[in-house]
This record gives sequence, structure tokens and C-alpha cells, in this order.
Amino acid sequence: MIEQIEKALGQIRPMLARHLGNIEFVRFEEGTGTVFVQLLGTCHGCPLSQLTLKAGVEEMLKQAVPEVRCVEAV
Repeated sequence: MIEQIEKALGQIRPMLARHLGNIEFVRFEEGTGTVFVQLLGTCHGCPLSQLTLKAGVEEMLKQAVPEVRCVEAV
């Protein structure tokens, strides 16, 4: 499962890098299907980071890994 999440995040990273940002996997809670990530670079603290997280990262992870139900930033 974690390998699938990391692989999906690897596909997301180039998009974030265009804006000098990055994302780091923190942990996955199987019981809730929640992936915890840390936004890095310009993504950290960006006013649009919640939109990026929910509409971008979360949707892509849900498609790649069906067990993922939501993504939260730490």
C-alpha cells in the first residue's frame, strides 16, 4: 500500500515542483483510509495549498490507490 502511495506521489511531485513546491509522505492510517503528507517549499503556507491538497493530490491518490479516502496535511 505504501509503495503505491509513494508511486502516486512521485507522479504528483513534478507538478508541484513547477511552483517550487514538494510533498512528503508521512503516514497512512488503514482504519480511516487517511494519508498524511507534509507540503514543502512554496506549497507550505500557500493560500491555495488546501485546494491543491483536496482537488489535486487527494483526487489523484484516490484514483491510484482505492483504499485512500482522504488526504490531510500535517
